[in-house]
Amino acid sequence: MQTNFAPEQLADPAMAASEKILRTCVHCGFCTATCPTYLLLGDELDSPRGRIYLIKDMLEGGKPASREVVKHVDRCLSCLSCMTTCPSGVHYMHLVDHARTHIEKTYKRPFSDRALRALLALVLPYPNRFRLALLAAKVGAPFRPLVARLPRVGNRLAAMLDLAPAQLPNRNRTDRPGTFPADTSAQEISTLFQTGEDKAPAPRRGRVALLRGCAQSVLRPDFNEAAIRLLNRHGVEVVLPKGEGCCGALTHHMGREDSAHGHAKRTIDAWIAEMDGPGLDAIVVTASGCGTTIKDYGFMFRDDPAYAEKAARVSAIAKDVTEYMAEIGLLPPVEDTDLVVAYHSACSMQHGQAIRTEPKNLLKKAGFTVKDVPEGHICCGSAGTYNILQPEIAARLRDRKVANIERVKPDLIATGNIGCATQIGKGTDIPILHTVELLDWATGGPRPEALAHLPARPAVARAYA
Repeated sequence: MQTNFAPEQLADPAMAASEKILRTCVHCGFCTATCPTYLLLGDELDSPRGRIYLIKDMLEGGKPASREVVKHVDRCLSCLSCMTTCPSGVHYMHLVDHARTHIEKTYKRPFSDRALRALLALVLPYPNRFRLALLAAKVGAPFRPLVARLPRVGNRLAAMLDLAPAQLPNRNRTDRPGTFPADTSAQEISTLFQTGEDKAPAPRRGRVALLRGCAQSVLRPDFNEAAIRLLNRHGVEVVLPKGEGCCGALTHHMGREDSAHGHAKRTIDAWIAEMDGPGLDAIVVTASGCGTTIKDYGFMFRDDPAYAEKAARVSAIAKDVTEYMAEIGLLPPVEDTDLVVAYHSACSMQHGQAIRTEPKNLLKKAGFTVKDVPEGHICCGSAGTYNILQPEIAARLRDRKVANIERVKPDLIATGNIGCATQIGKGTDIPILHTVELLDWATGGPRPEALAHLPARPAVARAYA
């Protein structure tokens, strides 16, 4: 794509990066075939190619965002399916992130929109505030019909009430900083990963920081609890660092750059303290939406003299939990897990991080029968705060996803992202679990509560290599 940015515009690093992305696009339109909003709405401006034209006109012309640009950029899920499809390597993620920041700086939204977005930014990244908000939602649930009738904002407030859990999970040990030592004395570790001919007890195999997260730590603390058990069982020490907070992903995708960077810097500092102290082999993430952003810290802070090097170091060792487990190897199962699993690959997993086979291979090794979901590349409609800010489109995508999942007749659904688990779980009675919960159960952890209705199966003997 030909561009005509003025030299003074290209002096801005963000503008220079976007200009380079725009020049990569060759108008082929392959992206339209895999874009969820184009699939539903059929409007070229709701496809990546259409949005690219709108963003180019806005940035190149030095214009404030218009209502039309805002409408179509807001409808983008940032699912990044277009990046997987694009034959030219257009880095749409960085371009749309820049557009959102530009919109936030140059466009004055209606008061109701500003108030709702400010509320989300002030609540979701803070676990204690989020917990209080969910308790308030429980009180407000009976008034949903009245809330839904409020002008302009009613449908979105109703969506917030719909997404709130009926019962808030109790806090657990992952709710605060701490260190969880590796189990190096377990027989399976000593046998499988022996250090010498005398079969001495295996040493600690690694030390990792685990992202506690914000929304996930309140909605599903059992995800990180299962991850800690799984990692400890495999000889890995896990630390939850003091000072770590939200990764910044939620506000980053709302265009609130200052807020996102503030959250990210706090968390980077907490991890760097561990890296420069006792040391870390990896930063393990159980929410793939967070993982995509953390792996992009190097780009986000590339021009920040105080954080560029630190952010790049953090990004270099960040790994999804299944990515890390695939590297160190999974122990043989001790449970008969012959269940059919529909694996839902979160967009941030398959498109954002290009992790596609590792989770499925681990589940198969753990004894599950894994089935792919038809149209697996199409988003479920969660997308951070999208299912609140664009509830009608999100609901249509959820229903489409659930119908495709139910076509394969699974016993349960596995995914690697809290947003997807919440979104899909509101549309089906099929149990939906985090992949790590199933791996933990298969290798000796407790049976997940969501599977309590299934009959108990006999334990199986481990076959050691």
